[in-house]
Amino acid sequence: MTFEELQPKVIDVLNHDSLLREEKLLQLCHLLSDNIDYYDWVGFYFRNGEKEELVLGPYVGEPTDHTVIPFGKGICGQVAVSNQNFVVPDVTAQDNYIACSLTVKSEIVVPLFVNGENIGQIDIDSEVLDAFTERDERFLEFVNEEVAKLF
Repeated sequence: MTFEELQPKVIDVLNHDSLLREEKLLQLCHLLSDNIDYYDWVGFYFRNGEKEELVLGPYVGEPTDHTVIPFGKGICGQVAVSNQNFVVPDVTAQDNYIACSLTVKSEIVVPLFVNGENIGQIDIDSEVLDAFTERDERFLEFVNEEVAKLF
């Protein structure tokens, strides 16, 4: 399924009135994982109140030990500080990478802003080397703009 075909489905999931926010986010993770073959782990991390750390939110994929990530540590922690998208074509070439699984080859992290504040991020791992393009970035920015409306 193309990103263009997924956009209205993203909106439908997030506008489902009878679901709690966490349930909507989990369904969104499933939607992306099920429809984009190289999205092998899809999840959200959110800022833990005023603490400079991220906590794992809804996700789909292999379980991870990384349920709390300090700001600055790993790709997710770096995005929490930089407020910029981070695309990692080859995780083995990244010094500050936190390995979640030996099968992960590339990663993309896109920050989630609410009223101009970085409250978290969407994190996607792929078992394909150099899996993510600018089209993934634009699509995930769209996803996060829609997710932001839940907060």
